[in-house]
Amino acid sequence: MKLQHYLGGLENLDPVNFETQVFVEPWEERIFGIHTAMMALSNHLGESIPDYEIEQVPTQFKSFWTWGHLRMGAEGMHPFDYFRLRYYEKWLGGISGFFVEEGYITQEELDQRTAAILADEAAAQAPLPNGGDAAIDEQVVNYLTQGDSPMRPLPAVPQFSVGDRVRVKNIVSADHTRLPGHIRGCVAEIVKVYDEAYTYFFKTTDGIGTPMPIYSIAIQATDIWETSLADAKSIYYNDVFEVYLEYLEEG
Repeated sequence: MKLQHYLGGLENLDPVNFETQVFVEPWEERIFGIHTAMMALSNHLGESIPDYEIEQVPTQFKSFWTWGHLRMGAEGMHPFDYFRLRYYEKWLGGISGFFVEEGYITQEELDQRTAAILADEAAAQAPLPNGGDAAIDEQVVNYLTQGDSPMRPLPAVPQFSVGDRVRVKNIVSADHTRLPGHIRGCVAEIVKVYDEAYTYFFKTTDGIGTPMPIYSIAIQATDIWETSLADAKSIYYNDVFEVYLEYLEEG
């Protein structure tokens, strides 16, 4: 398991900085906008719910891009970089790397443009160009209004029911996972079975991607963290895909 997947707090790291501003610097707003536009123009939207006439949108962006790809870019970083960089710096690295991998720009071009901007403060502060195709703007607005739903009909009766005691699997994960590391191996109780099945943006090596049930599980906080760090009466809740759970073998 990568350190990035743990999510439950790690010892010997600095205290968490609770930043109250959504965007601290102007470029963070821009990278958020770029990511949003990429999602709105992703080539999978012709088969999404709702479906979009994405083939008719006059965009040069022809790739598959979702929240999952953004997260995978961050998870693929060296752990030292992951914990060193701020939130939107991870976004910047992941999106830049994606553009290089997809052939929109070479690493050499990216390095040259970055060096030129860093060497010219006036250029770095220059306003961004306006304009663009109205059809692209319309598609982005439509996407922000309608979204891309992961809900699907249940393919089968859910394996677990409310009240079942289960164990969270310790699945080997590679590039991307939706299973937090700090709950792996924990004993939990099913407290809710969601009515619909949920798909994921793409198939992962640890088993999600096709429509499946999702459960809300309850775990004693002291089963996750030391007694000195957690209230003995506290309950920790998490929503997990069915593939991440197994029946608890009593005994």
